[in-house]
Amino acid sequence: EVELVESGGGSVQAGGSLRLSCVRSEFGYSLLTYCMGWFRQAPGGEREVVASVYTGGGTPYYAASVKGRFTISQDTANKALFLQMNSLKPEDTAVYYCAARIGSYNCDSGSWSARYWGQGTQVTVSS
Repeated sequence: EVELVESGGGSVQAGGSLRLSCVRSEFGYSLLTYCMGWFRQAPGGEREVVASVYTGGGTPYYAASVKGRFTISQDTANKALFLQMNSLKPEDTAVYYCAARIGSYNCDSGSWSARYWGQGTQVTVSS
């Protein structure tokens, strides 16, 4: 089983920055590789993938709406995942979820479904 614990988030004015962090804990066999990512869900909207990266390396995926503003990174030694969000816009307001799935399939395309979820953290951007 996998546990994801997020931190960060909060409220910021448009144009500001925030950094989200996520730490992965595994119970049992711990040499698996994962597709790790950030999803978000705005009020009344569907949950969508924002960015994702494979723990074994490769090109990160970014949704078109955040490309050039958000950066996903990881510290594989400490099983940590980060999302640096710059030039935030009011439309970035959402609950952000750390997510994971075993393996690399479609991790670099954004077309993947998560098996494990964090508790979610609110990001609010005011104009």
